[in-house]
Amino acid sequence: MKQITFYLDFVSPYAYLAFEKLPDALQGLSYAVEYRPVLFAGLLKHLGQLGPAEIGPKRDWTYRQVVWLGHSLGIPLQMPAAHPFNPLALLRLALASGSQGAANRYVCETIFRHVWRGGADATEAQRLETLKQSLNPVRDPANEDVKAELKANTDEAIARGLFGVPTLAVDDKLFWGLDALPMLRAYLEGDPWFSGGDWDAAAQLPGRQRTR
Repeated sequence: MKQITFYLDFVSPYAYLAFEKLPDALQGLSYAVEYRPVLFAGLLKHLGQLGPAEIGPKRDWTYRQVVWLGHSLGIPLQMPAAHPFNPLALLRLALASGSQGAANRYVCETIFRHVWRGGADATEAQRLETLKQSLNPVRDPANEDVKAELKANTDEAIARGLFGVPTLAVDDKLFWGLDALPMLRAYLEGDPWFSGGDWDAAAQLPGRQRTR
């Protein structure tokens, strides 16, 4: 049985779609999934990048595409009332409802659907309180140990080479994005392509030389 680590941030619509699609995409395979919340903004800061929603034309396209993807995949998705938003409260709630830096699928599903179904404000105080009561976390999300777990998860993700969410890690390989699910399935099925050299060769191409 292969162990998959699913790195996610509830602010990402692609993470939501990949989360919903994962069971169907890997149906019939033997695997276990550990869900680890990370702060996507922390990855972006480390790499010196802007998020998709911080670039005007890309923001518009992203929102159109994810609504279309939800429609085409049969996954309910409505943009929340405001986006991007600060996901810290949601990430900490997920971790407070779990242990050792992981959250179970039910908790992640509940929070993802809180954000991406219905079109409401994901961080409105009363909605957050209702969500907290429904999950009944075993720890206070404001505890320092919960905050430390989120930082540790994000640091771990950076150390593993993550640059975005969703990322699914298996063995020494990272699969980024909703559209990587077929590739992930092929790897879990033992597709010989992954041992043929192309995976490693892609990282050996020379980068563009900057001119001064």
